[in-house]
Amino acid sequence: MSLLVIGSVAFDAIDTPFGSTGKIVGGAASYISLATTLLHKQVGLVAVVGEDFDFDFVDTLKQRGTDTTGLQVKAGEKSFFWHGKYHMDMNSRDTLVTELNVLGNFDPIIPKTWQQPDYVMLGNLSPQVQMTTLDRLTRKPKLVVLDTMNFWMDIALDDLRAVLKKVDVLTINDEEARQLSGEYSLVKAARVIRAMGPNTLIIKKGEHGALLFGGNDEIFFCPALPLEDVFDPTGAGDTFAGGFVGYLASVGRTDFEAMKMAIVYGSAMASFCVEQFGTTKLASITREELNGRLAQFKALMSV
Repeated sequence: MSLLVIGSVAFDAIDTPFGSTGKIVGGAASYISLATTLLHKQVGLVAVVGEDFDFDFVDTLKQRGTDTTGLQVKAGEKSFFWHGKYHMDMNSRDTLVTELNVLGNFDPIIPKTWQQPDYVMLGNLSPQVQMTTLDRLTRKPKLVVLDTMNFWMDIALDDLRAVLKKVDVLTINDEEARQLSGEYSLVKAARVIRAMGPNTLIIKKGEHGALLFGGNDEIFFCPALPLEDVFDPTGAGDTFAGGFVGYLASVGRTDFEAMKMAIVYGSAMASFCVEQFGTTKLASITREELNGRLAQFKALMSV
């Protein structure tokens, strides 16, 4: 089962109460790709970077099993850059700098070998780019998962509503679910959002876990693993999405029971991501370490 990942491969600079970084590798597709390839080996990436990018990281993606033939490198241009500062609660943050650079006019060119993927993960990009990606596929995928954020709800709501009609799973956080639906109750919000197109909705609640809505109005809740050290929540949601879709691609199923297990895998992957800054931890974990973390989740959820 082939899995196509579309999103940003970029630079971040991160300030938290526990430390700061200089310019390091970030971007939704970076986290998603690292998460998916730990679970599934047929993964392709479509993204764009400038000639200033850290190409050692591209080698890391290749070594982990990502096909990077869809990664565009723009000569003479700079990669997307984001600088953020987290508050003490590590849930809220301020954006200090955003430089779109090559992402400002990103045209997703899909290699011919990746135009008929079985699974598609649309990382957080403009709805126009997400729609263009789907329009360029030559066969309908088995499953399309989309991630978005409140920024696109503020400035491109009509485009977002259009692309939602073409996806199977939407992942957003609780604040975004309330904004998109106009409902405070997450149960009501899920019903409204699922009527927009995606049959399945995942509402991420950070350190408080994640909710899965789908099937015949079924609901599943997965807690977050309590951790001793949380250094950097950047990319945790993307890692979660990567673990989710990577598991589904690995088992070749999209039913609600499979998605419940996929939520657990996504949560386990995200729990590694936050333990170090950037992609560092995610790029080094093994399947054995993941299995140990999954066992912790199962113990946490057993009654």
